[in-house]
Amino acid sequence: MTTRAQTFFARSWLFAPGDSERKMEKATGGTADIVILDLEDSVAEAEKPNARALTAAFLLKASAEQRERLWVRINPIQGPHALADLAAVIPGAPAGIVLPKPRGRADAELLDRQLSDFEAVAGIAPGTTQVMVLATEMPESLLAIGSYAGVPRMSAMSWGAEDLATALGASDNRGDYGGYDFTYQLARSLCLVGAAAAGVAAIETIHADFRDEAGLRKRAAAVRRAGYRGMLAIHPAQVDIINEAFSPTAEEIASAQEIVDLFAANPGAGTIGHKGAMLDRPHLARAQAVLALAGHK
Repeated sequence: MTTRAQTFFARSWLFAPGDSERKMEKATGGTADIVILDLEDSVAEAEKPNARALTAAFLLKASAEQRERLWVRINPIQGPHALADLAAVIPGAPAGIVLPKPRGRADAELLDRQLSDFEAVAGIAPGTTQVMVLATEMPESLLAIGSYAGVPRMSAMSWGAEDLATALGASDNRGDYGGYDFTYQLARSLCLVGAAAAGVAAIETIHADFRDEAGLRKRAAAVRRAGYRGMLAIHPAQVDIINEAFSPTAEEIASAQEIVDLFAANPGAGTIGHKGAMLDRPHLARAQAVLALAGHK
């Protein structure tokens, strides 16, 4: 069966504060595959109503082509702002909603029902609005990360270390070596596994130092090898680096095509010797995945 993880492609997901029309315009005019208009963490509590109104107006004036790239991060569904966020932005037909701090499957299913109601009122085809969950921002979120298989609308799953650290009472989430401490590395791994179990795309969390281009390249390459299919960005300067990192190189494409052609020429073979190695069906599946990514650059 074909899953959304195999059919949904978006390398770079750039946040833009929903209380700044200038920043939303700049982000939309750039090269990010997805622009996330943010109503949550980047907006102060007192500015939530203003950000909601600005974001709604921005969506309404956007072209249909632009809205295909525009998602909205609403406030947590268990809080006081989420319903007002959805009521404001769904008439503008964003391509998707980013759900922060879900406690598990029930929150994603509740969002699906709410989206269906707002789509009906707005005259939008049911099920049009996709969903990404930020699946590790609360302790209960992390424990429920394998619960999302079959949830309607889900296209992607990402993770976050900062809110989780706060919820755990940590003073920091990094060791002396600069990388994430074990708990947050575990969250990254569980997100990858949870996304695969749900059949959706795994998206890496932000690289907070937007001036650290070398670190971003290294990290993006590492998580792509592990199975991630894209990455969140907090600054336009990060977008092109992320797009390049999550796009197969010419050498990767050529090698994958060679493997696919080899199995096509030997349709009954379970294993094939190639350049001193034995290739089997998992190698073929990975080669096909590379070619699928290449077709959506």
